[in-house]
Order: sequence, then C-alpha cells, then structure tokens
Amino acid sequence: KTDFINFISDQEWKSIEPVSSWFGPSSFLMSSMSALFQLSMWIRHCHGYLTENLGIPVWGSYAVFALATLFSGLILGLVSEAPETEWLV
Repeated sequence: KTDFINFISDQEWKSIEPVSSWFGPSSFLMSSMSALFQLSMWIRHCHGYLTENLGIPVWGSYAVFALATLFSGLILGLVSEAPETEWLV
C-alpha cells in the first residue's frame, strides 16, 4: 500500500510508457480476444449441458462440436467465395 501511495505522490507514473493503443483494453485486438474467451466459455457450458443434462457421452459431444466446426467452416467458405464468383449474379 505504501509503495503505491509513494508511486502516486512522487509522480513516478510519469516515467512509465503508456500502453500502445493496439494493446489497449478497447482495441480491436483485445475485443477479439475477449470474444474468443467468451466463445470458449459458451462451448464449455454447451459441452456440460450435452453430457450432464442430456446424457450424451463425451465422445458424442465432441462429435457434435466437430460437425458444427466443419459445417460452419463450409458455410463461411461459401460466403467468402460468393462475391468472387458469378453464381449469385
């Protein structure tokens, strides 16, 4: 506590380099990291629901997530390539 008070009162904080805006809490990079961690917690919650509440075996839950990953990759791939092709026109 005393070190923190001395840090403030002696204005030692002025000699410290500020955090780059790229690594700031509200930057795109940190917001993306936060969303990734929230997604991982949601996946963990879903895995718990599938195995504990629905009684699906652990390998079955993994299979559900593997299929969801494959299908979402397929959809994202199709959507990302659609502007480059003429099949939508």
